[in-house]
Amino acid sequence: MPDIRVIVGLDFGTTYSGYTYCHREATEDIMYTTNVTWPNAGDNISYKTNTVLRYDDSLRNVESWGQSALSKPPDRRVAVNKREKVLELFKLHLGNLSDELKEKYKLTINYKVAITDYLREIGKHIKDTIKDVSDEARWEIDFMENVLLVLTVPAEYTQKEKATMRKCALDAGLIDDLDSKKLEFTTEPEAAAIYCKDNVLKEHDLATSGTIFMIVDCGGGTVDLTTRKLLNENQLGEITERAGDYCGSSFIDGAFLDHLRTILDNHPMDLLKENYYGQMQYMVQNFCQNVKFEFTGEDLNFSYEMDLNEVSPVISQYVSDEVRKRMEEAEWLIKLDYETIKSMFDPVVERILRMIRVQLENCKEKGSKCSAMLLVGGFSQSEYLQKRIRDEFSDHEYHRGINISVPINPVAAVSRGAAIYGASFANSVNDMDDDEMDGLMFVIDSRVLRHTYGIKVLNPEDSTFRFHAMANKGTMANINEEFTANVRPSFPFQKQGVFEIYFIDKYEHEANLGDPRMKLLGRLKIDWPDKHLGINRPTTFKLAFGKMEITARASNDLNGQNYHTSFETDIED
Repeated sequence: MPDIRVIVGLDFGTTYSGYTYCHREATEDIMYTTNVTWPNAGDNISYKTNTVLRYDDSLRNVESWGQSALSKPPDRRVAVNKREKVLELFKLHLGNLSDELKEKYKLTINYKVAITDYLREIGKHIKDTIKDVSDEARWEIDFMENVLLVLTVPAEYTQKEKATMRKCALDAGLIDDLDSKKLEFTTEPEAAAIYCKDNVLKEHDLATSGTIFMIVDCGGGTVDLTTRKLLNENQLGEITERAGDYCGSSFIDGAFLDHLRTILDNHPMDLLKENYYGQMQYMVQNFCQNVKFEFTGEDLNFSYEMDLNEVSPVISQYVSDEVRKRMEEAEWLIKLDYETIKSMFDPVVERILRMIRVQLENCKEKGSKCSAMLLVGGFSQSEYLQKRIRDEFSDHEYHRGINISVPINPVAAVSRGAAIYGASFANSVNDMDDDEMDGLMFVIDSRVLRHTYGIKVLNPEDSTFRFHAMANKGTMANINEEFTANVRPSFPFQKQGVFEIYFIDKYEHEANLGDPRMKLLGRLKIDWPDKHLGINRPTTFKLAFGKMEITARASNDLNGQNYHTSFETDIED
């Protein structure tokens, strides 16, 4: 990977997105800059902008994106506002959503199109920012040649989701080849761990070899947990299996809308969502600004009144006569008292607490004691969430004395960690002497596998296929460590082998091909020449778990020849 001059860490989130960049040749010490200015945002300074798109009537052209795509207050002087084609929460559909959530967050266009469009728009902003900085410093930068993009993804994403993201990045013009080495992936909790190592652990005198700490990354859509061990100054290992769930802050917004349905009935809310999504979005923004961001759980008298005529003038046209009469008596005011607001938070918060509890128990079972818990991501700024976590775990029976902290600017932790990771990666593949790499080379040394991986093989006894496990769930896998299987042609006339690679969230002794939870990771094609040798063509098949991608290769055991292989990942249309 020659001539990487700029590294960009892009945190593409469910509700908010942001990026950090650095120039490798700027100074002796790399300076990381997180973008804080966004198109049409005025003087508003923010580490992230909204993951929102506004389309024209054809739903083909993006009119605006980010904060500028947010709905403005409805104009009460007109009976009906222009129908707004606003799209959000589209990243949720890339993950393994339940059918219920897919229906609840149904989109008007394909989620892959929306992801591509958003990456294209934020990509233009990244390119303009890099060009402005480079022109000022008189650096010559060709984006496709000199920029390494590190894209963060939730921990639970499989190779399939990452392959989809790579295709979207290609279509968005962020890379010029599907297999480009100028795009790297790292998980959001891994990026956060890298950032927190220097910015939090050192602050609390915990940046010493052997320190075990947990990253709780609370975003808008997902919450990801990893428990890591600091092996030395620049290496991290993973202690337990990662955990991820769809319990981010956007589900509190969903609970608010569900509450409105209990008051106004489902039909008016369905019509509002279908015809005037912008007004519904503005209603949610109002809730977030005045309730979600302000609720601490301390003030038992905390409440808020929302004037529906102010936030959504059109809703009164949709309600039944019975509901209209009731709402007119209440002057179209919706009152949210303490208990109602708490009931919106608690199901989401409880899921996060359960995940943390399981992680700590798993850590205990491995004989390790967690010294610090670091909360990052936008939802980590919630004082109520912080309070619940501290009340639950500050005096945990096994991890007593655990340091629970929120770093400065937790919203930027992931993008900054991704940029640091990218600088480490770029340095590791370029020729640099030890002095240049000192302090920059940061390696995720190992991770615990969350699935069992293997291949489909033919059982010679009864000519049926079975699952041959190669890497078992719970195994501590070093980065690029290879897991092998000895294979050979199933039939003497075979000229080519096609190996199907599967994975399942079960342990080896529980895994079988007939299990509906068994998923196809991809296919590995290999050439099998020398047909005259029949099935006597032993081949070593290998899976390696790299920084973020799984690689597969095969070599001939008779002559040592390495066969050309291609790794295909199935992507849904």
